[in-house]
Amino acid sequence: MQVPPFSLEKQILELQSEIENAVLKVIHSGKYIGGEEVQAFEKAFASYLDVPYLIGCNSGTDALILALRALDIGPGDEVITPSFSFFATAEAISNVGAKPVFVEVDQNNYLINYQQIRNVITSATKAIMPVHLFGCPADMEQLLCIAKEYNLKVIEDCAQAAGARWKGKAVGSWGDIGCFSFFPTKNLGAAGDGGAVSTHDSALARRMKELAVHGMPERYLHTELGYNSRLDAIQAAILNVKLPKLDYWIKKRTEIANRYANMLKDFDDIEIPVFAEYSNFVHSWNQFVVRIKNFQLENSNFISDNMNIIRNNNLESSLHNSRSLLKLKLEEHGINTIIYYPKPIHLQPAYKELSYKIGSMPVTESLCDQVLSLPIFPEMRLDQQEYVVTILRKLYNL
Repeated sequence: MQVPPFSLEKQILELQSEIENAVLKVIHSGKYIGGEEVQAFEKAFASYLDVPYLIGCNSGTDALILALRALDIGPGDEVITPSFSFFATAEAISNVGAKPVFVEVDQNNYLINYQQIRNVITSATKAIMPVHLFGCPADMEQLLCIAKEYNLKVIEDCAQAAGARWKGKAVGSWGDIGCFSFFPTKNLGAAGDGGAVSTHDSALARRMKELAVHGMPERYLHTELGYNSRLDAIQAAILNVKLPKLDYWIKKRTEIANRYANMLKDFDDIEIPVFAEYSNFVHSWNQFVVRIKNFQLENSNFISDNMNIIRNNNLESSLHNSRSLLKLKLEEHGINTIIYYPKPIHLQPAYKELSYKIGSMPVTESLCDQVLSLPIFPEMRLDQQEYVVTILRKLYNL
C-alpha cells in the first residue's frame, strides 16, 4: 500500500465542479487582481476569525513582513521567536532589518517556552512572535501577560494553524496582528501561494493594506516603500469554496490524530506530543508530529542497499540517526513521512553571525534530530492509517 504524507486528490475531486466554476467565473470576469472574490474572502475569513479587519496578501511570509512593517519594527529592533519553526518566521524579521532573538520550545508541545521569554528581553525588544506550530495553538493568555508587562507587540504566526482555537478564540485574533499562509498543503490551502493578515486595529489594517500595494493609499500616490503583495482573485475564489469546509476537515484530522495517539500509546520509543487540557482547545492538526527516541536496524546492509533513497532524501549526514533510518524503512513499505524540521533556525548558515553554538538550545536541537511527521489529511482512510501503525509495529517488533 502507498500512503502519502498529504494528499489533495480526493479533496479536489469532491470539490472539482465548485472550484472549476469559481475559477471560470473569475476568468470570464476579466478581474484577476482584487475584485469581488478577494473582498468576499477577506470578509468571510475575518468573520470566521471574529476580527474586524483582514487583508489578503501574496504569502504567509509576506504576511509576517507586512505585520512587522506596520508595527514600525526595523533596524536596531529585536523580535523574540522560537528557533523550532519554518525558516520564514525568522527570515521575515531579518528582512525588515530587525534581529531575531531565538528561544527554546516546550519539550511536550513544541511551542515557545514562555519561561525563557523574560530572560532575553532587552531595551531593543519590540515584539514577540509566537508560532502556532503544526496547528497547535499557543497559550496566548500567558504570552499576552508577558507582552503587556514589557509593553511589547505580539505577532501571531498562524501559517500552520488556520482554524485552531485557544479557549474558544481563534488564533490570529489574540495578538496585535495574525499572519496566515494558504500554501496548498495547509488546512486551508489555495492552488498556489497566498496569505492574509488579521487585526482589531483599524490603523494597522490600513497601513498593511497600503504596504501590500506599493505603499499606495490612493492611486499613484506612494507615501512609503511597500511591496507587490496581493492575494489574486483566482486564489481567493478557491479559498471561498474551501473555507466553509475548514471546520469539517479539522474535525476529520482530529479523529485521525486521536486514533494515532491511541494506537501508538504502547510504543516506548515513539513519543506523542502532550497537550494540557483546556476548554474549547482546538488543535487543527496541520501535521501529526512524533518524536522517534530509538530505532535499530536489523539488516546491516540496508544503508548500502538504499543509497539512492538516502541521497534523494538528503540523509547522508544522518545515517545513524534513529529518526532518519525509520523514515527510510517506512518509505521502503510505501509510507512517506516528512521531517519538520531537520535543522534549527539558530544553527542555519544564514544566521552564523548571531553566534549561536551547538548545544545552546538542547530541546530544540533534540527535536530536530527526532521529530517525524506521520501521514495525515482529512481524506485519509482508516485502512491507510492502520497500515502505517501495522508497519511501525512490525519494524519495532511489537
